Amino acid sequence: MKVKFGVVVFPGSNCDHDAYYSLKKVLGYDVNFLWHKDTDLQKSDVIILPGGFSYGDYLRTGAIARFSPIMNSVISFAESGGIVMGICNGFQILLEAGLLPGVMIKNKSLQFVCKDVYLTVENNDTIFTKEINSDEKLKIPVAHGDGNYFADEKTLKELVENKQIVFRYSSRNGKITEPDNPNGSVMNIAGIINKKGNVLGMMPHPERACNSVLGKTDGALIFNSIANSILN
Repeated sequence: MKVKFGVVVFPGSNCDHDAYYSLKKVLGYDVNFLWHKDTDLQKSDVIILPGGFSYGDYLRTGAIARFSPIMNSVISFAESGGIVMGICNGFQILLEAGLLPGVMIKNKSLQFVCKDVYLTVENNDTIFTKEINSDEKLKIPVAHGDGNYFADEKTLKELVENKQIVFRYSSRNGKITEPDNPNGSVMNIAGIINKKGNVLGMMPHPERACNSVLGKTDGALIFNSIANSILN
C-alpha cells in the first residue's frame, strides 16, 4: 500500500507544486492535485492545504478559500477522522474554516518574513511527529506576512492542557525566546492540532525542507510520520 496525498489548489496557491514535488519526486508517495471547485477528494489518505495567497489574500487570509466547494468535503473528511494538514496559507484556511482554534494577524514587524527558523517539538506523540525525537530541533523555512498566531486566554489554556501545541519557534538549542519568534505569535506557537489530533496547521514550510540538495531535510520527518501513522 502506498499512502496517497491530495494537494488542494486554490487560485493564488503558489506552494502546491512544491508540496507535490517533495511528496512525489523526493519522498515517493502517490500525490494528486485537487482543484478547489471540485468536491471529490479522489480517495486521498491525507489532504494538504498548501501555502500561497489564495484569492490574493483579499478580505482576510484564507477567508474566501474557506468557502471553496472542496472545503465542504475537506471539513467532512476531517470531522470523520481524516488527516488534514494546512501549511502557511493552508493553516490560515483551517482557522477560517473552524477546524482549528485561533486567528492569524499581521506579523508584529508588519513586514513579510522569509527565512529559516528552528522549531521545538512540543508533542511528539501525534500523527505528524511520531518520527521525531522529543529533543530534536527542526530547521524549516517560513515565508509569510500574516503569521502572527493569536488566541484568547481560554483557548490557549485548552491548547496547553490538551497538548495541542505541536511546534514552537525556538533557538537552535531549543530555547523559547522572543528574538527567535519571526512573527510575534503568542507563546511562540508555530503549529497546532485539533483535539482529535488529525488536523495540523503550521506556518513553516516542511515541503521546502525535504531535499538534501537544498541543505534541509527536516520537513520530511513530518510527512514520513504521517505516512507511517497510516501504514502502521
